[in-house]
Amino acid sequence: MKQRTSITNVAEKANVSIATVSNVINGKGRVSKKTVDRVNKVIKELGFSPSMAARNLKAISSHMIGVVVPTLGHKGRLHANPFYWDLVSGIEEGARDREFHVMLTSVVEGEETFSFVKERHLDGLIVVGGYEGMKSVEHLLSLDVPCVFVDSYLSNPDLYQVFLDDKAGGYMAAEHLTKLGHKRIAVITEDRGHRGSEGVNYNRYLGYKKALEEEGIPVEEELIFEKDVTTSAGSGYKVGREVLAKLDDVTAVITFSDIMAMGLMKYLNEHHINIPHDISVVGFDGLFFTEYMSPSLTTIYQDTVRKGQEAMQLLLDQIDGKNSVVKRKIVLSPELRVGGSTAPLTKKNLPNL
Repeated sequence: MKQRTSITNVAEKANVSIATVSNVINGKGRVSKKTVDRVNKVIKELGFSPSMAARNLKAISSHMIGVVVPTLGHKGRLHANPFYWDLVSGIEEGARDREFHVMLTSVVEGEETFSFVKERHLDGLIVVGGYEGMKSVEHLLSLDVPCVFVDSYLSNPDLYQVFLDDKAGGYMAAEHLTKLGHKRIAVITEDRGHRGSEGVNYNRYLGYKKALEEEGIPVEEELIFEKDVTTSAGSGYKVGREVLAKLDDVTAVITFSDIMAMGLMKYLNEHHINIPHDISVVGFDGLFFTEYMSPSLTTIYQDTVRKGQEAMQLLLDQIDGKNSVVKRKIVLSPELRVGGSTAPLTKKNLPNL
């Protein structure tokens, strides 16, 4: 007996997702004419019945949403940064309300994401962090799976994106310190984007740069620590020695992550450097543990749970075919939260470590 053709067969042969086949059948969602023609051709070749698929639309949906986050870089493990926990929590809240399940994965190469979407027959995808460039993005979008990018800073105006106003955040951090009298302000960051990717760290740097320039303070490259830096406590700890040994006249440091600030402050405390009397420290993200640090960390807060919720809502709007009315780009505002790690500039005498 000949096996009945399923929507899965159509999706596999047309090299698209089940959700895309459903959208073609029902005339909804953002699907290119080229893809529509390809899916309809496969439907005809396989003798598939669109009317039957429409009657069982709820049953054929995988009700799975994929979330792709960067790897930490240590044996491919998922990010240990609590930032990602809060983000995924916000995504799951929105998914749960619509009875969708969230599948989390961590990948390094764009091709891995492509395979992840195809093999899991996902209804939608949320990609977090930097991506492998527009060529890989276009490859991913060729599957016509509803997709949202978080903190990716991609230039394509047709993409759905959610991110923080990172430039404003970098400006707030530096402005806070300049108002306290600081002029020698170091920055600890991952790659700012010298490879052509103007992402999160690059925009935070631009905000920092603008705040200093407005005060007539020169931006000195030797105060930017980014070589071999990752968003980890270990990097913050390691760079702490460089900050104090090489630049003993630095009076303040901005780290573009609370995690790095935690490592930096551990190093400073171990070497009997008084924060904020000897040096002020500012973090970024406003993670839950910052108020329990000693002293509590001054940080640029972002509502990471809300960021996840907004990303999920954008994705659901696409799945529901509301593409013509939803915003394609959502920008959230940062907030300065002053803790005990910053203070007005005073005379100090740092030890030569």
